[in-house]
Amino acid sequence: MKQFFNILKYAKPYKRFAIGHIISNILYALFGALSFVALMPMLDVLFKENTFNKVSKPVYQGIYHLNSFYKDFMAYQINLYAQDDKSKALIFIIIFIIILFLLKNIFGYLAYYFMVFLRNGVVRDLRNAVYKKTVELPLSYFSEQKKGDIMSRVTNDVSIVQYSMLPVLELIFREPLSIIFTLIIMLIISVKLTVFVFIFIPLSGIIISRIGKSLKRKSDRVQTEQGVILTILEETLTGLRIIKGFNAEEKFDAKFQESSTRSYHFSNKLLNRQNLAAPTSEFLGILVISVLLWYGGQLVLIDNSLDGSSFIAYMGLAYNIMVPAKAIARGLYNIKQGDAAAERIQEIIDTPNPLVDKENAISITGFNSEIIFDKIFFKYENEYVLKDFSLKISKGKTIALVGQSGSGKSTIANLITRFYDVNDGRILIDGLDIRDLTTKSLRSQLGIVTQDAILFNESIKNNLKLGKDDASDEEIIEALKVANAWEFVNELPLGIETNIGDSGNKLSGGQKQRLSIARAVLKSPPIMILDEATSALDTESERLVQIALENMMKNRTSIVIAHRLSTIQNADEIVVLQKGKIVEKGTHDELIIKNGIYKKLVEMQSFA
Repeated sequence: MKQFFNILKYAKPYKRFAIGHIISNILYALFGALSFVALMPMLDVLFKENTFNKVSKPVYQGIYHLNSFYKDFMAYQINLYAQDDKSKALIFIIIFIIILFLLKNIFGYLAYYFMVFLRNGVVRDLRNAVYKKTVELPLSYFSEQKKGDIMSRVTNDVSIVQYSMLPVLELIFREPLSIIFTLIIMLIISVKLTVFVFIFIPLSGIIISRIGKSLKRKSDRVQTEQGVILTILEETLTGLRIIKGFNAEEKFDAKFQESSTRSYHFSNKLLNRQNLAAPTSEFLGILVISVLLWYGGQLVLIDNSLDGSSFIAYMGLAYNIMVPAKAIARGLYNIKQGDAAAERIQEIIDTPNPLVDKENAISITGFNSEIIFDKIFFKYENEYVLKDFSLKISKGKTIALVGQSGSGKSTIANLITRFYDVNDGRILIDGLDIRDLTTKSLRSQLGIVTQDAILFNESIKNNLKLGKDDASDEEIIEALKVANAWEFVNELPLGIETNIGDSGNKLSGGQKQRLSIARAVLKSPPIMILDEATSALDTESERLVQIALENMMKNRTSIVIAHRLSTIQNADEIVVLQKGKIVEKGTHDELIIKNGIYKKLVEMQSFA
């Protein structure tokens, strides 16, 4: 139930709909209970002789005689209208019943009307909250999670909450109020019979609740396995070329079928437990009704403390209680099932974000002098990737970082963009620790081109506008020209409006990389970070883009992480990394003269 109340927090913005829903449900429950009471005078008209002849005006004699007062009152009103004409009396009662049922259904509709806005609003806000938190969380969180499981939480789990837990909102007031109003009228008709109801209904509730105890655990297993299935599917679609190239279709098919079979068994157990609820609650309800029929019959036939019409109306009311009671039982099952889904959603929402902005974070609007890496230590897991790393980058300079794989080059890009925070030391921009800056203002000063061209299933135009939303078509075309991409874009049927497919799959690797470079060019930030930006380009494209990048980097501060050393020979300073430490620094010519690690790297690539 704890997770259910967590979900209720999202209902606060929709209080006006909740109030309308509550009021409508109160009136729905009231008229629903009264509609059964209207059966008593109808039964009297049909089966009693001289019931409404010469009836005197009723006198109220206290709450314990409400049943007699109601029957006398109805008899008096019917007598005024119909006198001794039973046909007219029947019409009068039928009109009365129609009015009650009409009012009941009007307020029932209004209750559903208000609930639509409340329920759908909660679902929307919950889904938005999960997605927003997913985007805000640091990259370190996702390196420890399966993508498929996160997708399952944002999609499947939210849907489970929508269709299992949130419908319970409709039951919170309607069904309990229906039971309360019905019980009040039942007490008025017969206290003795109602005592039986109070004894047997709680016993039924205890039996039903025992059936639902394991629902949460079984539901959690099903949802976890759904996450595994989505993970396998996501990996399959991402690596389909490799799977086919290595003839691994059968291996992945077996892996998927194994997970799907586990989901099959878990789902069977869950659904069979759920299916047990309806017949159990119905059978228990019939038992209660049977006991009431036996005892009520004694009161009518032997004790004469209850008349036949009141008893039949009472049985209708007793059966009427079973409907909301079953709905409440079903709602409790749904809460048990939805509880597991809500818990998995809440895990993401409640995950602390270590990279959140400080309370008085500074917003910067430009870059003026220098970037300083001051004695940086950083590790992803147990082993340090950077150790005592210090570097000063003056404004307008181009600094290249080179070294073998795993030496910490790309980590520098991850730290200055604050995808991760340093374990020790500081990164300063214009003398300000980047942890004291707002993340948005920090990243607005940075342009990023990664080794893998990350593009989205959008038009070329929208992909480029990611960094500058108000860019004109002319600016986009100019950026494409700088990145040597306009030539192929101009030949496409729709030009910059062309959709490039999922992850840009309609384009070649070199074309995708040039678009990602054009995106950074369009943003035009003061600091550029190029993480092996030309690695996916062929020799001709690399040469043309390298010239474009060099032109773009003029009067800009650039950090170039390079694998191909031929692309960084003109850098103002080349920093050679080995196992997280700086082992050499200097220009290309200076490092060649030193005859150290850098020269060996150049010779290896030249030989290759």
